[in-house]
Amino acid sequence: MAVNTNPVKIKEILERGVEDVIIKEHLETALKSGKQLRVKFGIDPTGPKIHLGRAVSLRKLKAFQELGHQIVLIIGDFTATIGDPSDKLAKRPMLLKADIERNMKTYAKQLAKILDMEKVELRYNSEWLGGLRFAEISALADSFSLQQMAARRNFKDRIDKGEEVSMREMLYPLMQGYDSVEVKADVEVGGFDQLFNVKAGRAIQKQYGQPEQDILTTQMLEGTDGRKMSTSWGNVITIVDEPNDMFGKIMSIKDELILKYFWLCTDVLQDELDGYQKRLEKGANPKDIKAELGKKIVALYHSEKDARKAADDFEKKFSKKESSTEIKEVKFGGGSLKAVLVMQGMSGAAAVRLAEGGSVSVNGTVTTDWNIEMKTGDVVQFGKKKETVKLVP
Repeated sequence: MAVNTNPVKIKEILERGVEDVIIKEHLETALKSGKQLRVKFGIDPTGPKIHLGRAVSLRKLKAFQELGHQIVLIIGDFTATIGDPSDKLAKRPMLLKADIERNMKTYAKQLAKILDMEKVELRYNSEWLGGLRFAEISALADSFSLQQMAARRNFKDRIDKGEEVSMREMLYPLMQGYDSVEVKADVEVGGFDQLFNVKAGRAIQKQYGQPEQDILTTQMLEGTDGRKMSTSWGNVITIVDEPNDMFGKIMSIKDELILKYFWLCTDVLQDELDGYQKRLEKGANPKDIKAELGKKIVALYHSEKDARKAADDFEKKFSKKESSTEIKEVKFGGGSLKAVLVMQGMSGAAAVRLAEGGSVSVNGTVTTDWNIEMKTGDVVQFGKKKETVKLVP
């Protein structure tokens, strides 16, 4: 397949949803050269479902693939046993092999929702990492000093607090970097939280006499609770969620994330994004814009028909009051979910217990975060009787 050097497409690869490129000028020149690049991406099967946060990088791979570059997708069945410490506030436990095998059982099928898997070079890093001898690991470890590892932000934070950082965790970036050597990567794509790990790939390639890969990191996507989307935190929208669940979760995201979701999770063009921004600035109801967002995302991973049905079902359930539960409208001037529950006559402690016990949902999605900020238009359902209130101005 011939490599496409369309300057508009190259500009979009280098800029859309991108946090950082190392080294941008070098990668831009390589993309314009017509040479087919080997573009590496690694994914550890720490959970059975791929979420939209991970899909941001996968969609960037798709853009490379559409220009004719070779995607080298590494399933980290070995590195998952070590545990990626990136952005983790505490030591990550080792995963059992059985858990990893169960988690990655449907990965190829899920990845096919985004990538043309027939053209992907799919590898498992147990192929090479599982056979490394201690002498080889020692040589690999010589790529970094203890001071460099200890200066890594999340390690430093934990060390400063007197918390444990295991040597196992420090091995992780070495192993991810060695993956780049094994597959001879020209480019590595990853989320911005992977910056240390992907830079390790450059250092290790240099030590092994290979050209240093360019790096492209994508922006991080926040989940349903406003924190970074993470399987560990349970705030994810997965690409295999059922249409109604996917739509409902998208309707529950914070209003300030609407435009970011359009840009990172859909194919809208800049003009379309500007149009959504202007509508919001002119006072359009964020709920209506969010519904359009929800339909676009559901259609990407399911179908246009599924998207329309999910939107209709959501509207019937929460807006047209066709559910079996009567919806009471409550005047709302701002505040947290806990405050809304207290307004319904319960104590603060009871509100917290109810939420943490999984008996509260916002816009159809169960949440245990009683401190989230609510907004007009939100629908809250709580308790055994599924009492339902809609917040109105």
